[in-house]
Order: sequence, then structure tokens, then C-alpha cells
Amino acid sequence: MSVPAAYLGVILIWATTPLAIQWSGEGPGFLFGVAARMAIGAVLALALARLSGVRVWRRDALAVYMVVGLGIYGAMLSTYWAAQQIPSGWISAIFGFTPIATGAMAALWLPGQGLTRVRLTGALLGVGGLAVIFSGGAAAHEQAAAGIAAVLLATFIHAASAVWTKRLGAQFRPLALVAGGLALSTPLLVATWAVFDGSWPASLPERALASILYLGVIGSVLGFSLYYYVLGRVDATRVALITLITPVAALLLGHALNDEPLSLLVVSGAGLVIAGLAVFELGDRMARHRVRQIPNGGDRYAD
Repeated sequence: MSVPAAYLGVILIWATTPLAIQWSGEGPGFLFGVAARMAIGAVLALALARLSGVRVWRRDALAVYMVVGLGIYGAMLSTYWAAQQIPSGWISAIFGFTPIATGAMAALWLPGQGLTRVRLTGALLGVGGLAVIFSGGAAAHEQAAAGIAAVLLATFIHAASAVWTKRLGAQFRPLALVAGGLALSTPLLVATWAVFDGSWPASLPERALASILYLGVIGSVLGFSLYYYVLGRVDATRVALITLITPVAALLLGHALNDEPLSLLVVSGAGLVIAGLAVFELGDRMARHRVRQIPNGGDRYAD
């Protein structure tokens, strides 16, 4: 698969994930929703790995699986709880802070990566757009502050897991990373559900069941496989850029399918996010192009 196709696939899946997360908790509760999703994903990923001849359990991969699994556990648990407190579109929007967190961590942990001044400008512009989206919204919702804090925590856990996976040299097959990570995170999530809930739902609403199946098959196995495929071929900060693209689509889906508010502030913030994307993605290229066009440009535009 081409990297651009995989990149687009991750964007589409992640844009629909927040709404599906919110729907999956209707009736059975969010702990059952996340545990059931990951259990389905783990079984499917391990089965696909076996059928395709991908070796999962290797001693040299256990450290990477632990990083992936703990990242899935922490980020998913925080996100599922937050989905009960804030609109689904906000979840994707808050994850737009990932480029900042990833860039800072990459600068510390990955030699030669991180945020240039141009990229930092673009990322900050995008984050400013996210701030515009939220402005006035948090005060209108009693649990919004706690929900935002939970998703921010998930964002930093996700960024740390991605950068540390890259640092460990994640040259393993994407399906192996997903299967190993899910195999380690699923027991933790099931144990968390058993301790804090433990009640098997008497019935599952159709929308909740469909959401759990979608998240287990598409969101977990396909989505994570595409994500780690891209992560192994693209620098960590550019992968994190996905989380600045998906908020716009997620906000529109939440408005269209879940009657979530879409005000002028949201539209204006989305425009700033897109502008930040353009600066983040194209700014360094334009600067290098200017150096090539200026005779004896030297190092004047080295930054």
C-alpha cells in the first residue's frame, strides 16, 4: 500500500472514531464498550497474523508491544470516559494538540526530528484554531473541563507511545504491532471493567452493538495497522499532523449525525486549523525553495 493511501485511511477512520466511541457506550457503559472493542480487535488481529504468517511473539518485540499496549490502554480508557462528558467532535479537536506534544517529545527522544520554527508556527496556528472552537463551549457544559482534561491526558499518552515506539525502532510488521499491543492492553481493559463495573449488559442497543463491532474491526485492527504502517515510514511529527486534519471532519459528522452544535466559532476555528496545516506541511518546503532561487543565498534562510 502507498503511504498516502494509508495516511488517508487513518484520517477517515479517526474522523469517525469519536462518534462511534460515544455511541458504543449507550446502554452497556463505556467500560464495557472499550473492553469489548479491544477484545474483538485482539482476537481478529491475532487470527489475521496467524493466517498471513506474521510472527507476533518474538523476544525482541516485547518491549515495543508493551509501549504500544500501555499507550492503547491509557489513551483509550481516558478517551472513552471523556466521550461521556463532551461532544464527540471535541474529542478529535482536542487531539489536535498531538503535534505539539509529539514534536516536543521527538525533539528529546528522536535525533534529527522535532519542530522547526516554521513547523512550530503552523502547529501553534492550528492549536489556536482549536482554542477558538472551544471558546465559550466549555462554560456551557458542566463536565466539559473534566472531559477536556481527560482527552488531553490521552493525547500526551498517545504521543509518548508513538514517539517511544519510533525510538525503539519499530521495524516490525504493522499487523504484529497491532496484535501484540492489543493482546497486552485487552486483559488490562477487561480487568478494569471487571473491577469497576463487571455487570454483563442484559441487552445491547443496535447502535451500540454496531459501533463496538465497527471500532473492533475497523477502528482497532485496520486503523491501528494503517497508523503503524505510516509511523514506520514517516517522521513522528508528520504522523501527528493527522490529528489536525481529523477535527474538521469529526465536528461535521457530530453535527450531522448527533445534533452537536456547529457555530460560527467552530467554522472559524476550523479555518485556522486548515491554515496551520498548510504552514506546517508546506512552510519548510517553501523556505528551501526560496534558498534555491536566490543566488549565493548561503545560510541566510537556513532556519
